[in-house]
Amino acid sequence: MYIINFIRGFLMATADSVPGVSGGTIAFVLGFYDKFIGSINDLISGSKEERIEAITFLAKIGVGWIVGLVLSVLFIASIFEEHIYSISSVFLGLIIVAIPLIIREEKVTLSSKKSNIIFAFIGLLIVFLITYFNPLTNGGGQSTSIDSLNLGIILLVFFAGMIAISAMVLPGISGSTILLILGLYAQIINAVKEIIQFNMSYVPIIFIFGLGILTGAAVTIKLVKKALTNYRSATIYTIIGLMIGSLYAVVMGPASLEIPKDPMTISSFNILFFILGGGLIIGLEQLKNYFQSLGNE
Repeated sequence: MYIINFIRGFLMATADSVPGVSGGTIAFVLGFYDKFIGSINDLISGSKEERIEAITFLAKIGVGWIVGLVLSVLFIASIFEEHIYSISSVFLGLIIVAIPLIIREEKVTLSSKKSNIIFAFIGLLIVFLITYFNPLTNGGGQSTSIDSLNLGIILLVFFAGMIAISAMVLPGISGSTILLILGLYAQIINAVKEIIQFNMSYVPIIFIFGLGILTGAAVTIKLVKKALTNYRSATIYTIIGLMIGSLYAVVMGPASLEIPKDPMTISSFNILFFILGGGLIIGLEQLKNYFQSLGNE
């Protein structure tokens, strides 16, 4: 059904546009992740019939994704910095509740090779080290301005796009969290917002970011599909580690804003918004069960 795939895409875009869990996590929780990855892979290297089927499926997802992205960007860009601690509390709720759901979903896979738990520690360590040694989150630097282009900014934005899309397609840390770690999140979101509002001066930087996304997608999708097919246990453990590590990234996130703020503390943590985030994931789990009851994959 078209409406189901529209909702799927909308929810993925909402997740992709905020630091926390990725759109891939939403796809995983809603039970269509393997089809999503397979369709993108078929679009890149499948037969004519596979590409037609992939385009049909992804187009339905894509319409919902675009609508969700536009609405999210217009809303988030206006409140993100002012309400960073409340929003970060939502992100923490999303991540913490999503982790046991993924573990439950992949219980058989994970228990079959428990020795692969080392990959969870590797995933956690990757995010921790990136966040810890990022000067923006330790008061050692300032957010990079993208208002004026030079070779350094072009390369940074291009590779940020590559890394961000790689994170977005994995059920784990979101691409927006990566941008937050790199100190580019607020600026990329604002640039997209300006273009939506017909300020075309930001087109060059978003074009460069888009090229990075396309390049990253072409490289990542095949690797992810192969990893999930041949090394699923290790891959899922790594994803769980990335998600656990992203908790630290979210806590430290306010320090990487254009105007840095203190990292989240117990006093700035908002329990009501945390519950809201967790409730959203539980709601998505129920939505997944509803989709499955309709027999639509």
